[in-house]
Amino acid sequence: MKKEFVKGYKVFNPDFTAKEQGFQYAENTEFKHNGEIKICNSGFHFCINAGDCFFYYSFDTKNIVCEVEGRGEIQTHEDDSKVCTDILFVGRRLSWDEVLKLANQGSNNTGHSNSGNRNSGNWNSGDSNSGNSNSGDSNSGNRNSGDSNSGNRNSGDSNSGNRNSGYRNSGDWNSGNWNSGDSNSGNSNSGNRNSGYRNSGNWNSGDSNSGNRNSGDSNSGNRNSGNWNSGNRNSGDSNSGYRNSGAFCTENDPSMILFNKTCKKMTVKEWEKTDVFNLMYKIENTLWIPASLMSDEEKQSNPKYKTTDGYLKTISMKDAWANFWHNLTDSNKKLFTSLENFDSAIFEEITGIKTN
Repeated sequence: MKKEFVKGYKVFNPDFTAKEQGFQYAENTEFKHNGEIKICNSGFHFCINAGDCFFYYSFDTKNIVCEVEGRGEIQTHEDDSKVCTDILFVGRRLSWDEVLKLANQGSNNTGHSNSGNRNSGNWNSGDSNSGNSNSGDSNSGNRNSGDSNSGNRNSGDSNSGNRNSGYRNSGDWNSGNWNSGDSNSGNSNSGNRNSGYRNSGNWNSGDSNSGNRNSGDSNSGNRNSGNWNSGNRNSGDSNSGYRNSGAFCTENDPSMILFNKTCKKMTVKEWEKTDVFNLMYKIENTLWIPASLMSDEEKQSNPKYKTTDGYLKTISMKDAWANFWHNLTDSNKKLFTSLENFDSAIFEEITGIKTN
């Protein structure tokens, strides 16, 4: 221990008492402790940095904060700027505006220990945060290092869930982007745009897929709507082949079925090389609606729009076809009506589009 004068700050209860029992404190007065001092145990305690005081006292405008000086034996704390002494001089009482400036490196903060500006929470290094321990901007949750998060402990941006390292997740513990599943319910997606659980691929609405764009479960291939497929684009189950609608099929290029009839001139893989097939990839059944264009009903039904500044609206497949068909040239429309086995009634039943 060593003797020296150490200046700092101390917080008192509204009645000018403190955690040290038996003392009624006052401004511009020296107080002495009889006996041994021990940091966090006995003696007078204060902090060199004003912000550290609020690890031990609530950040309340009713509390009193004063400049102080340790004038006797001094012990310091290993974890912060806390000091213990046996002789304490209590100096001038600070206004709350002075406290805010001393407890923050930034400006216009109503919280404490902020290095950013306009924060109402604590330990923020970014700006305009209302939560705690944020290093990003405009977070309403806690301990976010990304921006515009309403959840907690996100390192990505625009998450309304918790502990996401990706972007725009409404679930929890996602390392990918735009996931609505979460680890709390057994999900934890590492891919992107998954609404199911435990997917490492992308755009899966089923569960436990390592491939992409699967709506079924436990697929290691891609674009399967069935289950347990290791191949691609299967609608059945346990297929290792391609485009099979049954189960346990290995065929890799079956004949194409169009308008309920098996084609004589075209296989599945030949179909996928057609202009019609490629054009259909332009059909979109979702529309991004920015917050400025959302109705009151949409805002009520999608409360997370404030975080993402809008929402993804799903439209019916017939509406999607209508938008798609409207933008096709006449020559491209003819590609559809010239398909083998074309049936206008079936086409209208599926798409809602009249061709004659």
